[in-house]
Parts: sequence; C-alpha cells; structure tokens
Amino acid sequence: TYLFVYDLMQFCGHSWIFTNMIIRFMSFGKDSLADTFYSIGLVMRLCQLLSVLEILHILIGIDKSRLFPRFLQITERIIVLFVVINSQEEVQGKYIVCVLFFLWNLLDVVRYTYNMLARTGIYYLPLTWLNFSLCIPLYPLSVLAKAFAICVSLPYFESFGTYSIKLPFPFAFSIYFPYVLKMYLLVLFIGMCFIIQNLLSERKAHLGTGNIKKKRS
Repeated sequence: TYLFVYDLMQFCGHSWIFTNMIIRFMSFGKDSLADTFYSIGLVMRLCQLLSVLEILHILIGIDKSRLFPRFLQITERIIVLFVVINSQEEVQGKYIVCVLFFLWNLLDVVRYTYNMLARTGIYYLPLTWLNFSLCIPLYPLSVLAKAFAICVSLPYFESFGTYSIKLPFPFAFSIYFPYVLKMYLLVLFIGMCFIIQNLLSERKAHLGTGNIKKKRS
C-alpha cells in the first residue's frame, strides 16, 4: 500500500508537469520554453527529492530493483537539477532545460503508471512493453541533454566562481568547479553504458516469451 501511494504521488506530480508543459507549448509556442523552469521548477524539484526514497526502498528490501543502476539514475538528476540548473539563473531559461524536463517526465509518467498497476497485480502488455522499451532510446537522449546542460553552464561557473573553493595559506588548496563538472561528464557517459546494459537485461527479463505468457494468464 505504501509503495502504491508513493507511485501515485509521483505519477500525479510528473503528470502535472508533463501536461503543463504541453498546454503551455500549445498556448504560447516557443515563448513557453524559456520560462519552463520558473513555471514547473518547484514541482520538479519536489518530485526529484522524493525519488531519493527509492534508494531507501531498495536498501530496506521492499523494492526488488537493483540498487546501483537506480542510484546512478537518481544522482544524475539530482546533480544536474540542483547543482547545475538551480544554481545558475542564466541556465534556467535555456531551451535545453525544457527538453530535459520533457524527457524525464515522459519516462516517469510511463514508469510510475506501470509501477502502480504492478503493485495491484495488473499487467497490460502494451504498457509493459512501453515501460521497458521506451527507456532504451530516451535514456541516452536524456544523458546527452544532461551533458549539453552542463556544457552550457560551464561559462557561468567560470565567470561567477560558483562552488569553486580556494583555501587560504598554509593549505594552498583549491577546487575549480568547472573542472569537476568536466570530469563528471566522463562519469556520466560511463554510467550511461552501464545503465543501458541494465535496461536491456530488464527488458529481456520482463518481455521474454515465457514472462509475457505468464502475465497474460
């Protein structure tokens, strides 16, 4: 019951964001893209903070998903949303933020819908297929969007010195945050390879001929 309520809350949040983005685009066209973060950013941040609970669900054993892939996916979003986008107001108005939010919410609306029904033992083959197939092309696209958002933010981190630290003498130690972000880009793409492999194995496990017949029956 708890997991069903959690999935329902996430479904409502991401559905609101997704619907809001579509309606705003249909009403205002390209003008709506620039203020996407200002209109839905608060709900988006709440949903992503709430997703941290999914790591706890796996740790305490009430969710049987694999921990490391889910941990990577959640931390990627937290870092890009809170560290990169939220900290640089100049980045918040870029079109890439709208693209990134669209990809995230499209994936999550499908995933949480599937999870809600699965908690009650209901499996619709088209929804199952969509849940385990849509992520294969869209997840790499979302990683590219994250990487592009990081690249767009680099000049602002360099100009404003956000999160860059320089300790006084006698430590003579400094952290230049743009270098940290550039190294994180490498981690992002390495993690993408691992997660795609995991997504493919999940798709094979859930959409295998034997599993499809069981769910139909």
